[in-house]
Amino acid sequence: MLGIQHCEGAGLALPALLPLLGDFDREVAQQARDALMIRGKEFKKNLIPLLQRIRREGPGLQHAQALSVLAALGGEPVLPAKDVAAVERPIRVKLADGRPAALWTCWNYWIAVPSGDQVGIISTLGLTDSRPVTVALGNDIVDSDGQDAEPGTHDGFTRVFVTPELDGWTFVLGAWCDPCDAERSEDVLRLCTLLSSRYGRAQAYYYGAQGDGSAWLVTEQGTVIRRYCETGDGDDELLTLGDALPFERTRREELGLQPVWDPALESEDDADEWKWAAFDLAPEIAQSLGGSPLSIGPESFSRGVGVIALTPYGIVHGVPAGTYRI
Repeated sequence: MLGIQHCEGAGLALPALLPLLGDFDREVAQQARDALMIRGKEFKKNLIPLLQRIRREGPGLQHAQALSVLAALGGEPVLPAKDVAAVERPIRVKLADGRPAALWTCWNYWIAVPSGDQVGIISTLGLTDSRPVTVALGNDIVDSDGQDAEPGTHDGFTRVFVTPELDGWTFVLGAWCDPCDAERSEDVLRLCTLLSSRYGRAQAYYYGAQGDGSAWLVTEQGTVIRRYCETGDGDDELLTLGDALPFERTRREELGLQPVWDPALESEDDADEWKWAAFDLAPEIAQSLGGSPLSIGPESFSRGVGVIALTPYGIVHGVPAGTYRI
């Protein structure tokens, strides 16, 4: 089965793996599932009807793994109604007893608003089709969307997770919120300006937890206070707006650097020292300004439920298929 995952003629062999989804050896069943998920996307038009038949007619031993493969290849649109209902039941149960948890992914993008008005925030952002989800599910969806998006597609921008009120803040998570993305940066600036006009303040952040840099956008009362990006991209400097935040100035002083600086006049050593410090600064700046989804924990105050909502990209392009943790 491992060979099928890398074989050019896999399309002909994949249907032969379907019976193995019900193999008594759990490892064999999982390998069959993984091979179908990895290579099946290229041949999903042929595989989806076969998987749907298994869900309708059996054999029963293949049911569970067939559901996972169906969800990975086609998402909710190809799932039978009874399967959708079966997935939604445990979500409703877990929502009743959900506890806050830190919202970490490899690449973290979020908008932060100091308000519990989830409905108003969703409306201001132009989001639609919101559906209740657990914190774990919402976080897993936007994490998968961001990591699995194919280059040149809009898969990472199609939906966001809007949290319940957490310690007085509502967070909107997903790559659509990226304040330094070439395609999204200006719209994120516009949206944060709108949010701050309504709620007093709004911020947007990017933080690459694998050493991939930071970015922050701070708006107040409809005005941009600061935008700064340090991601290693040569065009980062072009996105800079406003004066350095007090937190930035303090950190530079701690490093022995001038608190107010002109990048064009700074020495190469000083520029490098600030660059590497700023790479990890977004979570600290967010926390200093009031709140960060990365710092949420079981003891955090929570009110309401989180939702997954479609962005304008999601309405036009649809959403990627996948399987997620509830």
